[in-house]
Amino acid sequence: MNQENQIKIKIQKFGAFLSGMVMPNIGAFIAWGILTALFIKTGWMPNEKLSALVGPTLNYLMPILIGYSGGWAVYGRRGGVIGAIATMGVVIGADITMLVGGMIMGPLGAWIMKKVDKLFEGRVKPGLEMLVDNFSMGIVGAILMVFGFEAVVPIITVILHVMTVGVNYLINAKLLPLTAIFVQPGQVLFLNNAINHGIMTPLAVEQAAKYGKSILFLVEANCGCWFGITLAFMFFGKGIAKKSAPAAAIIMFFGGIGEVVFPYVLSKPKTLLGAILGNMAALFILVTFNGGTVAAVSPGSFLALVAMTPKGSFIVNIAAYFTATIIAMIVASFFLILDKSEDFEIETISGDSIGRTDISLNTEKEKISDGSIFISEKIENIIFACDAGMGSSVMGVSVMKSKLKKSMLTKNVEHVSVSEIPEKADLIITTKSLEGRVKDVIKKYNKKISVVAVDNLMSNPEYDIIIEHLKSEF
Repeated sequence: MNQENQIKIKIQKFGAFLSGMVMPNIGAFIAWGILTALFIKTGWMPNEKLSALVGPTLNYLMPILIGYSGGWAVYGRRGGVIGAIATMGVVIGADITMLVGGMIMGPLGAWIMKKVDKLFEGRVKPGLEMLVDNFSMGIVGAILMVFGFEAVVPIITVILHVMTVGVNYLINAKLLPLTAIFVQPGQVLFLNNAINHGIMTPLAVEQAAKYGKSILFLVEANCGCWFGITLAFMFFGKGIAKKSAPAAAIIMFFGGIGEVVFPYVLSKPKTLLGAILGNMAALFILVTFNGGTVAAVSPGSFLALVAMTPKGSFIVNIAAYFTATIIAMIVASFFLILDKSEDFEIETISGDSIGRTDISLNTEKEKISDGSIFISEKIENIIFACDAGMGSSVMGVSVMKSKLKKSMLTKNVEHVSVSEIPEKADLIITTKSLEGRVKDVIKKYNKKISVVAVDNLMSNPEYDIIIEHLKSEF
C-alpha cells in the first residue's frame, strides 16, 4: 500500500471515528431540535414550562451520549460507562455546550480504563474480579472527572471560542459560501459524516442554543447540489449511469443518502464543479437572508430539511436547496454534454471467476483486481460496509436481501461501519473508495474473507454474480 493510500485511510478512519460518536445519537439531536422548534420563545408553540427541557437536553444529555459512544468505540460497554463519567466533568465545569468535550473525554477515558485493566489482568484472585473492576472504574472515573473539570474545560473553551470567532467572521463577511470549495470534495472522498458531525454540528448547536437556529447545520447537509447532479446524469448521462440515475435521484431527495451520488461524480470528476457552485449559491442565500435549521439535518434529505426548519425560515431554506439543485444540474449537464468519452460501465465479470480463487486479505500481498470477484468457498455472513454503517450500506442490504429472497436463499446479511466489521464475515461488500480501510480492518482476523469493492452499493451487476455463486453452493 503506497503512502498516499495510507494517508487517505488514516484521514478516513479519523473522520469515521468522529462521526461515529455523533451519528448513533442523531435521534437525540432531532428530539432536541423538535423541542427547540416548538417551545422556545420564537417557536411554533411557545411554552415557558416545556422550554425548560431544551437547555438540559443540549448541555447534559447530548455530550454524555457522545462521550458514551466514543468510549464504547474504544473499549466496549465498559469504555462507554467510563467515557460518560469522564464527560460529566467537562459538562459540569463549563458554561457552554461540551459536545467537543465529550468527543475528547469519552475516548480518552476509555483508553485509560483499557490500560488500567491491562495492568490488573491475570493478577486478581478469583472471586475478586467484580470488586476490582468496579473500584478501578470508580477511582479512574473520579480522577478523570476532576481532570476534565480543572484542566480540559479551559483548553476546550479557548479552542471553541477561537473557532466560533472564525466562523462568525466568515458569516459576517459573507465568506461562508467559500467553504464549499473544501466541503464538496471532502464529501466525495467519503468524509461527509466527519465534516458534518465532527466539525459543523458541535459549532452549530452552540449557535442554535443562542439564536434558535444555525446556518452551520446546512454547510454540509444541504444536499440540493447532489440532487442536481443525479438529475444531470438522468438527462445527459450514458449507459448504466443514465439508467440508474433516476433511482439515485429519488433516494437522494427523499432519503438524503449522499453515498449513492458520489460514484457518479468520481466517474466524471468535472461534474464536482456543479456541486461546489451549487452549494456556494445555496450558502450565499442562507447567509444573506438568515437561513438555518434548529438541529442537524441527518440524513440530508429534503424532508429532513423541512422538518428541522424553524418558523420564519422555510422560504429561505427551500430556496437555497432548489437553487443548489438547479445550478448543480446546469453545470454538471454542461460537462456531460461536452464529454465525448465512454460512460463508466461496470465491467462484466465472467462467471468462471466465481469460486475459482479464495482470497484472504490478511496480508498486504493479496489484492483484488479491478473487474474481478473472488468469492470464498462457503458464504454464510454477507456484510455491507460503508463509512458510518447507516447510509448506503443499509440500502445495499435491502437490495441483496431482495435478491436472496427471489432466489430462495437464506443468508445472514448485515450493514456495519467499516470500523465495526465483525470477524464472522465471509464476504464483505464495500465501495472502491473504502476498500483500503476494509483491508486494514480485517488483517487482524485469521480467516479467509472475500471482499467485493463496487462503485455503488445500491445496485451492481456483481450482486447477480454473487447470487449465482451462492446457488452453486447447493
